[in-house]
Amino acid sequence: MGTLTMNRKERERVTVMAGVKKAELTLVAAAELLGVCCRLSQRIWRRYQADGDAGLVPRLRGRPSARRKPPELRARALARYAEEGYADFGPTLMAEPLLKEKLVVDHETRRRWRMAAGQHTVRRRKQKHRQWRERKPCFGARGQLDGSHHDWFEGRGPKCVLRVMVDDATNRMRARFFAAETPRASYDVFEGWVRKHGLPASL
Repeated sequence: MGTLTMNRKERERVTVMAGVKKAELTLVAAAELLGVCCRLSQRIWRRYQADGDAGLVPRLRGRPSARRKPPELRARALARYAEEGYADFGPTLMAEPLLKEKLVVDHETRRRWRMAAGQHTVRRRKQKHRQWRERKPCFGARGQLDGSHHDWFEGRGPKCVLRVMVDDATNRMRARFFAAETPRASYDVFEGWVRKHGLPASL
C-alpha cells in the first residue's frame, strides 16, 4: 500500500486495537472507546489481525470514485459562474440555469467544486459556548490537566497554584501545590500519574 496516511479516527483505532492485541482491552471495551457496536469492533479486529495497521485504512483511498463526474461537466458548470450575472449565485440557485443546458449536477457537488476552485467560502456558524459533552466511558480513556491560582493558605503562606490531573470518566485525581504554573510543575504531576495509573489514551 506504500506510506500509510491515516486520519484521526483511524489512528485511534490503531491505538485501541493494539491494546486488544496486548490483552489490555476486551473487544467490548474497544467498542465503547471507539463508539461502535460490538459486531463492527470484531470486524475491525479481524482486519487488524490480517493486515496490521494497513487493514484499518480503506482500500479504495486514493482511487478515483466510480461515481466521479466527467471533468468536462465540471469545467462547464464552473465556467457559468464566471459569466455576468451569475457570480453571486449559490449552489442551489444555480440549478435552474445549468438545467437549461442539461448540466445535471446536485447542489452539494457544485458547492465542493466551487470550494476546490476557490470560488466559494464556508460561513461558519457561531458555536455555543461551553457545549455539554459526554464523559469518556472508562478510566484511563482521557486525562485532564489544569491549574488553579488561589490564596490556598489564607495568608499563612505565599499564594501558589494547585496543579491537578483528573480522569475524565471517574474524577479520580492527583494534585500538588507549586509556586508557579510552569512546565516543570505539569511534568511532575503528569509523571506521578503515569507511574501510578499508566499513560492515558488521550490528554
